[in-house]
Amino acid sequence: MATIRPMRPNDLLLISSTNLDHLTETYNISFYMEYLTKWPELCQVIEGPDGNIEGYILGKLESSPYAPPLAPYDPATTGVAYPHYLPWHGHITALTVAPSARRLGHATALSSALERSSDAASAWFVDLFVRASNDIAKELYRKMGYSVYRRVVDYYNDGEDAFDMRKPLSRDKDKGTIREDGEEVRVTAEDVW
Repeated sequence: MATIRPMRPNDLLLISSTNLDHLTETYNISFYMEYLTKWPELCQVIEGPDGNIEGYILGKLESSPYAPPLAPYDPATTGVAYPHYLPWHGHITALTVAPSARRLGHATALSSALERSSDAASAWFVDLFVRASNDIAKELYRKMGYSVYRRVVDYYNDGEDAFDMRKPLSRDKDKGTIREDGEEVRVTAEDVW
């Protein structure tokens, strides 16, 4: 049986098989180490019964680098008047499962762990970016309760758009941090932050 555990620095030498998918974004070691040192509770691996790493998630807690224009933040007021402001939230930077371990519930288990940690930290929602062409990932996230908040034009280095997908957490009782028509809302990468 596979188990989720905190990611350790030496795991970075063992995750290459999880990054074999052409849709998986990969990073250099210093990027992973920054996450491990700043947000260790949001960096998890799923280890198979044979000890091999079958998947991992990197996440962080963040908000816009400036105070909310209308404080305290409320999606019904600040969120409407300042739609590009990002309140305190969890972010999935990377979630990947080795091709040989897919369809076993690993992505859902890893995401749920990050969502619980974000909820415990009083985040409003968890968000992530996914390639507009990655239909399999978009459907997976929809099944996990995520919805498209906006389309970020030319987000990836190759010019492909991204969908900013969000899942509200318990702090967002009125679901004010999500919207119905997110695929129609287009923003630039500069608007995201």
